[in-house]
Amino acid sequence: GLLAAFVLLYFGLRIIIGLLDARARKAQQSTFSGLNAFLETRFDQAQKSAEKALRLTDSPNIKAINTVIAARSAHQQGNVTRRDQLLAAITAPGTKSDVLRLITEAEFKLEEGRYTEALTALQSLYSTGGRQSTAVLQLELKIQEMLQNWDAVLDLVGILSKRGSVDQSLISSLRHTAHLQNVKKYSTNPELLKKYWQGFSAEEKQDNQIAAAAASSFMALGDHTYAQKIIENNLDKQPDARLLRIYADCRSGNVSWQIQHAEKWLVKHPNNAELLLTLGKLCAYGELWGKAQNYLEASLSIEPSYPAHLALAQLKEQLGEQESASEHYRQGLQFALKQING
Repeated sequence: GLLAAFVLLYFGLRIIIGLLDARARKAQQSTFSGLNAFLETRFDQAQKSAEKALRLTDSPNIKAINTVIAARSAHQQGNVTRRDQLLAAITAPGTKSDVLRLITEAEFKLEEGRYTEALTALQSLYSTGGRQSTAVLQLELKIQEMLQNWDAVLDLVGILSKRGSVDQSLISSLRHTAHLQNVKKYSTNPELLKKYWQGFSAEEKQDNQIAAAAASSFMALGDHTYAQKIIENNLDKQPDARLLRIYADCRSGNVSWQIQHAEKWLVKHPNNAELLLTLGKLCAYGELWGKAQNYLEASLSIEPSYPAHLALAQLKEQLGEQESASEHYRQGLQFALKQING
């Protein structure tokens, strides 16, 4: 009797184990089928296979993987209700399954333009502690960029710039954008703007676009002297059309110094039309009519432009040469229309 009972128990266990193994194999097969269909963008089939695998497995990790595949497939098909039902089924805070859920939720909400909710999902993920993956930090970077949280963007690019797998050109571009936006943000507060500018590295101050934005902001605040220093520091190293245009309108009260400084640049760059135009405007402001006319005509001879024709027309009006002024107004208008049309 004992022998018979043992034999029955043994074969019974073998049958149960066989059934469990068959169930596990089916769950594994459905998981692979779902993943393959998802990668091939057959989202309806991917969702069916993943939900079938969910019913066949008791493994928390396998359940999480299939839940995410099914939820992403539902999302791609526009079935938001089913997508959210599937994600809500992952209820194990602090586990790997929960990490998958939070990342997936953040991506969905980012795609839908619900940026604050996307950020909240990631902050819940961060509460678990530990070093966050590069992919998660890049996801937050996109969210912070859309929210225009530029200080947070700068913090993230600082971290990501130290990770070799990240596109460094993209990091540099985002850092550049964040600095530009912050300069604009502080453009109404002279103390904060000056503090922000002084916090730049020497290399960052040589970024002519940022320097131009900062100089323009200081000029708008009435601090032309500080703007002049920024412009001159950069133009001493290389000519830049944006900075030259701003320099021509910088009224620090020492136009003679500005002319002398610009003429030193002209020695190094004698055929720079924008520099000649700037000198012409500065000389006109300083009432050096002859020099102003020479510089403006030299600029036009190298590169005809609407601003140069306009400046020369205004100079001719100052000199009482109305016919010549009208001609330059006409030529300038023709030039501007030609650029617009073509």
